[in-house]
Amino acid sequence: MHIDTLLKARWIIPVEPERIVLNDHALAIHGGRIVDILPIAEAEAKYQAASQESFDRHALIPGFVNAHTHAAMSLLRGVADDRPLMEWLVDHIWPLEQKWVGEAFVRDGTDLAMAEMIRGGVTCFNDMYFFPEVTARQVARCGMRAVVGMILIDFPSAWASGPEEYLSKGLALHDELRHNPLVSVAFAPHAPYSVSDEPLLKVRTLAAELDRPIHMHLHETRDEIDQSRQRYGMRPMKRLQQLDFLGPSFVAVHMTQLEDDEIARFAESGGSVVHCPESNLKLASGFCPVAKLIKAGINVAIGTDGAASNNDLDLMGEMRSAALLSKAVANDAAAVPAHTALRMATLNGARALGLESDIGSLEVGKYADITAIRLDELETQPLYDPISNVVYAAGRHQVTDVWVGGRRLLKNRELITLDIDEILQKAAAWREKTLASEQQPS
Repeated sequence: MHIDTLLKARWIIPVEPERIVLNDHALAIHGGRIVDILPIAEAEAKYQAASQESFDRHALIPGFVNAHTHAAMSLLRGVADDRPLMEWLVDHIWPLEQKWVGEAFVRDGTDLAMAEMIRGGVTCFNDMYFFPEVTARQVARCGMRAVVGMILIDFPSAWASGPEEYLSKGLALHDELRHNPLVSVAFAPHAPYSVSDEPLLKVRTLAAELDRPIHMHLHETRDEIDQSRQRYGMRPMKRLQQLDFLGPSFVAVHMTQLEDDEIARFAESGGSVVHCPESNLKLASGFCPVAKLIKAGINVAIGTDGAASNNDLDLMGEMRSAALLSKAVANDAAAVPAHTALRMATLNGARALGLESDIGSLEVGKYADITAIRLDELETQPLYDPISNVVYAAGRHQVTDVWVGGRRLLKNRELITLDIDEILQKAAAWREKTLASEQQPS
């Protein structure tokens, strides 16, 4: 049988079924999708491939899903470190965004972010930022996969004058991307403290009509909880409940401030949580009770947040932090074992975005979104358990090759669809602009 590609590997970690490692197996790929997974000897006898490669020192895993990003904010990496969230936003990030954010900023920042993510094995990301049509265009050009947020806030920005224009522009983007195989949209109201009730009610109605996810920061800090109590007389989640906003398509990001009854109510809603451990640590926002969420049956994914608050887009590092931090928070070394952390960084992310039938695991019929991780390096020797080494020992420098829909985006650590020299030049130019603006008298 003729196929496009045959990838032979020392190990294949499909994620589904859970905990399974396939030794000396091959992935048969045709038309961008996985058509077979079988032992190498059987694959060589069964298939004639236009392209055939051997990864005898690697594990092939599903491409990582970065379930919460602000991709273009890569250009603000390191400009306002070591400050709490609201001071970081109000005094530093928002003024810089007001001055610089436009189509060029989003284009160049997104390219920088995608280059970093691909080199770290990420094949899909869920973004929330201004000028989402620019992000979508860059994603399609690069060949990555993304869910692009239709951002919504109460106040004006360079992209829109207010809630009505945010929604109208977002809906136009939804129509434009309706049949795009790589890029789709989600509603992205920023946070309870930045979006009032009326726009949220409109989002609730539109999301149900269009069957799109809702992606929102929620219960990120103690300050957010206090503000909501003062303004609305209740905690943010209670307010969203009263607006009938929670449901299976709702994706709550951060969730560091949770009471047990809130966990139970969120579990009943069927929504997903995106855990961003390193951003939460850096901003001292709090600790997401991941083990409790999983025990309650909540789907928990992993995100990096933006590079301005992390300060990287390293989902492998985030996965390790998520596993280790969850053990400490639960006071239980068995909480979030390696196979669970890997699932959070792949299939759970796909499920949160409504993409689990197409990506997130290596299964017949799914898109060939694949990451190859070399495990014969000193840092991952000796090797007793490939899943353990991927989660607890390997670094993103060990990602050698990446495919999205069967198309190669990274080969032997070299980017195929992005020009790294051009990206670096543009990043340096933005640095000079930003520094010059900060040095000008106000």
